[in-house]
Amino acid sequence: MLLPAKAEVARHLERYRAWERVMLAAPTDRTARASFEDAGYTLCVLMGKRCAREAVDAAELYLRSNLVAYLRENGQSQQRHVGRRGPPHGRRSRPGGSTSGR
Repeated sequence: MLLPAKAEVARHLERYRAWERVMLAAPTDRTARASFEDAGYTLCVLMGKRCAREAVDAAELYLRSNLVAYLRENGQSQQRHVGRRGPPHGRRSRPGGSTSGR
């Protein structure tokens, strides 16, 4: 797993927090909302999360812990099932693209 530099994470987390404050102060400001959402998306990409709230939590954890502790804690919460590759059971690819088995 490749992790970003802590300085980059801290910079983007601060940017996210700044836009969050602006957006909460002016919820109808479309520019503020778009910038806030962009900052959240950037954190998602940096931290490998699917939503901004998870990305913020992961960024905060990453910044306050050492690398080993972060990987240990993050690995436990994101255990992934590594299954077999290929078509689902009972379905086999056939020459010509048919998978119906007929």
